[in-house]
Amino acid sequence: MSENTKKNLQEAGLKSTLPRLKIMEILQSGKHLSAEEIYKYLIDNSYDVGLATVYRVLTQFENAGIVIKHSFESSKSVYELNDSDHHDHMVCLESGKIIEFHDEIIESRQEEIAKKHGYDLIDHNMVLYVKKKK
Repeated sequence: MSENTKKNLQEAGLKSTLPRLKIMEILQSGKHLSAEEIYKYLIDNSYDVGLATVYRVLTQFENAGIVIKHSFESSKSVYELNDSDHHDHMVCLESGKIIEFHDEIIESRQEEIAKKHGYDLIDHNMVLYVKKKK
């Protein structure tokens, strides 16, 4: 287990338990993973952790601001580490692939629209649902 992982948990006020450390390591892969995918990885790698524990740890991580939960598909939520670098997402409707992107023009335009209506933009979440061109 990396010392950085343990430090991140301690900063969030969470003890460095084996399930938390393993789930944090899995999330550091940079992928958007469901609780079930994380659970399957743990089981496939001989870690005796229940699905309820995975959900509990992910909820703790979400409440502590360590992860962000996304519900791109109505039936499945996925989690990613909150690295504080803003990005938006594209979701392929055919493959389910999630693509991260950042575009300064889009970001600037959203700020302009909020200001035009008398608001300061605090946060936003943009998801584009796409299909491959035929």
